[in-house]
Amino acid sequence: MEELGLLMQGFAVAAQPENLLYMMIGIILGVLIGVLPGLGGANGIAILLPLTFAMPPVSAVIMLSCIYWGALFGGAITSILFNIPGEPWSVATTFDGYPMAQQGRAGEALTAAFTASFLGALVAVVMITFVAPVVAGFALRFGPPEFFAVMFLSFACFVGMAHGSALKTLAAMALGFLLAAVGLDTVTGALRLTFGSTEMIRGFDFLVAVIGLFGISEILTSIEDGLRFRGQRARIDLKVVLRTWASLPRHWWIGLRSAAIGCWMGITPAGATPASFMAYGVAKRFSRHRAGFGQGRVEGVIAPETAAHAAGTSALLPMLTLGVPGSPTAAVLLGGLIMWGLQPGPMLFVEQKDFVWGLVASMYVGNVVGLLIVLVAVPWFAAILRVPFAVIAALILVVCAIGAFTVSNAEFDIVLMLIFGVVGYVMKKLDYPLAPMVLALVLGDRTEEAFRQSLLLSEGSLGVFFSNWLVGSIMAVGVAMFAWPLLGWAWSRLPRGGGALPRPT
Repeated sequence: MEELGLLMQGFAVAAQPENLLYMMIGIILGVLIGVLPGLGGANGIAILLPLTFAMPPVSAVIMLSCIYWGALFGGAITSILFNIPGEPWSVATTFDGYPMAQQGRAGEALTAAFTASFLGALVAVVMITFVAPVVAGFALRFGPPEFFAVMFLSFACFVGMAHGSALKTLAAMALGFLLAAVGLDTVTGALRLTFGSTEMIRGFDFLVAVIGLFGISEILTSIEDGLRFRGQRARIDLKVVLRTWASLPRHWWIGLRSAAIGCWMGITPAGATPASFMAYGVAKRFSRHRAGFGQGRVEGVIAPETAAHAAGTSALLPMLTLGVPGSPTAAVLLGGLIMWGLQPGPMLFVEQKDFVWGLVASMYVGNVVGLLIVLVAVPWFAAILRVPFAVIAALILVVCAIGAFTVSNAEFDIVLMLIFGVVGYVMKKLDYPLAPMVLALVLGDRTEEAFRQSLLLSEGSLGVFFSNWLVGSIMAVGVAMFAWPLLGWAWSRLPRGGGALPRPT
């Protein structure tokens, strides 16, 4: 029960007045970000990350993680009241949440969504509390080949679980690796892809790239869509909350199953969005009231919200224990930890116990505080959507520019931010995913370093990646995940009903 003792120490860290203040600020900012279409957890953290450089690492990460959890809560508000998903993972919530609001049941839908989100996160945090030390202890046996195998598995999972074209996922990932290679080679000291520019020697800062790829591109997309906010009035009183809570135990199995789906999709690099859709689809598939889904079933709100919050929270597990992020938001947090001089991985649990367990304890406290805030302040957050989007977009653009400039105090970074914004916009229009590109940009240098160290240890032999059962099994799973789309394509080309194989085109 060593974990419980360390967790109590973590509560002592999280309960410090300044950390509680940062926690509340983070949750409020997160809900605001979730309410505003065109932002998001990863976007908000990327934009606000430079503002935390002067803060202690524990306080900074607590605030940034609470921004993410607040965004998870806030995304449900616009989905239910306005049929506008504030976050990608809230799309599935609109299927039944908005019909419930149209039927005058907005309070019930919001209460169910917030409570389900809270329970999903609670399950994920309990899992992190007891599983993370085991994973970290096991990972202490890792050397360069094992770390490369884990990173390879992370990239392979993105390809194998790609929602859309696996080739587009590979292309986005390759672009991320290419951008990560720009600058000074730390091993040989050679300059790579700088084209004679002194500004390019330091490479592309991941934070500048993320602000552009997410923040600026979302503004461009939102301007193109010409958003108009029209929705239902939101009112939650104690009677609605208590009545909804009394009915929720009937759906305990849906919540538990959705939390399990979310935890699995969060640990693997799938993320909250596919978890919410999968949980909704499974809930509909096994429901006795399948025909009622899409017309205002509360189960259609519970399932995606539980899964999304569980996935969003559990994505921190591989980031903390292995240094491999399970979501774009975790990738941004990973970069922040590296900037603060903290190296995510198994040694983090040995060298920075106060940090790790303070963060875990803040997850418990932050979700309770977040639930109370959103239940009380829904009408005020919903009123934000009455502000003209032109004003909101201009404010977001200014904050993005300040954040990019703050990274290195360089005007060139603002130009890079705008360029990355256009790149992100084009990629979205062409349906290229941004998450694999961000992952490759963040982990590209570390992956290359682990690969080269492994080859130096083995004198150039690739057999080092299958030299023992641990690294061999991880690489085998990675190869299988990488080949999964190809296997699916081959299966779809098999003859049906005894016919001949179709002629390749």
